This record gives sequence, structure tokens and C-alpha cells, in this order.
Amino acid sequence: MRSPCIENCVFDDRTGWCRGCGRTKPECRAWKKAQPQELRKVSADLPRRLKKLAANGR
Repeated sequence: MRSPCIENCVFDDRTGWCRGCGRTKPECRAWKKAQPQELRKVSADLPRRLKKLAANGR
């Protein structure tokens, strides 16, 4: 699965989520070696995370 990174890596201090793609630092580091089911799980949650960051003005 292709990485959702948009090369705008700024991590929110409160949530730990990247403001560009929504992943955490550990998720970013593990992306290439993660199992497909884990990638799908994380990918499915990214829109919710990004929406929450946007709603909180982050």
C-alpha cells in the first residue's frame, strides 16, 4: 500500500498525529514493514484524524 505522506511532516503535540497525513511517528516509521491489514486499519482512520485536527485549528 502506498504511503499517505504528503511531505508536510509537522506533528501535533497533543495527539501525536502528523498534520499532513494523520499518522503518528511510530506509524510512519513502521509503514514499509507493516502488515496489509494494519495499513488498511490506519488508512481508514486517517480522514477522521485529519478532520479532528482541522476542527481543533491544528
